Amino acid sequence: MSKLSLDRILQAQGFGARKWCRKLIEDGEVSIGGTKVDDFRTEFETNNLVFSVYDDEWLYREHLYIALNKPVDYECSRKPSHHPSVLSLLPEQFSHRDVQPVGRLDHDTTGLLLMSDDGAFIHAQSSPKSHIPKVYVATTHEPVTDELVSKLLGGVKLNDEPAPLAALVCNKLGEHQLEIVLEQGKYHQVKRMLAAAGNHCTALNRAQIGKLTVATLGLDEGEWCYLSPEQLALLVSA
Repeated sequence: MSKLSLDRILQAQGFGARKWCRKLIEDGEVSIGGTKVDDFRTEFETNNLVFSVYDDEWLYREHLYIALNKPVDYECSRKPSHHPSVLSLLPEQFSHRDVQPVGRLDHDTTGLLLMSDDGAFIHAQSSPKSHIPKVYVATTHEPVTDELVSKLLGGVKLNDEPAPLAALVCNKLGEHQLEIVLEQGKYHQVKRMLAAAGNHCTALNRAQIGKLTVATLGLDEGEWCYLSPEQLALLVSA
């Protein structure tokens, strides 16, 4: 962290181009510690800096680390095709900071989605070398049988994969529901594995990444939160 002029601070936090940020400041829309600052050249130490824009309070963050409980019919894309982008659930300035989803959930899949503007974090979380387990709860068309669970644990062959893919953990939760833990993150993996094992996925929810769960975050569908350093530390392999 370092000292930056107020217009650069606003620009870094996604409030627009420097010309627009300067206008916000000169119009008296920006406050520090309850005092309006109208000179965009004024410098502030960014570490733990709290500022207000249009009376909304913000903490300066060098990078954004966000957890979203994704609802159904939202696309994990900056340029969605048929449904709204998950970015539309976040404050507008986050999109100006190039916040993007870490990996993807299908438009009809719900649950825990990470988002960030930190390229190194996104790469580390997305890399198959990280071996970070992800826990899914799948609802099935046909009843969940012991044979189905055995097939998923033993590995099923998918058309475009050189070797069978197996679940790390697979537990029956109900007649038409199971928990499946994966670490590969292949395209439509849960749905395709269930189909290859002779069933069909009718609904899918990602409940956990590493040791971070939607339940402990306390997010309703469509809600998001910043991740603390302690929560980020949970995003590791088991």
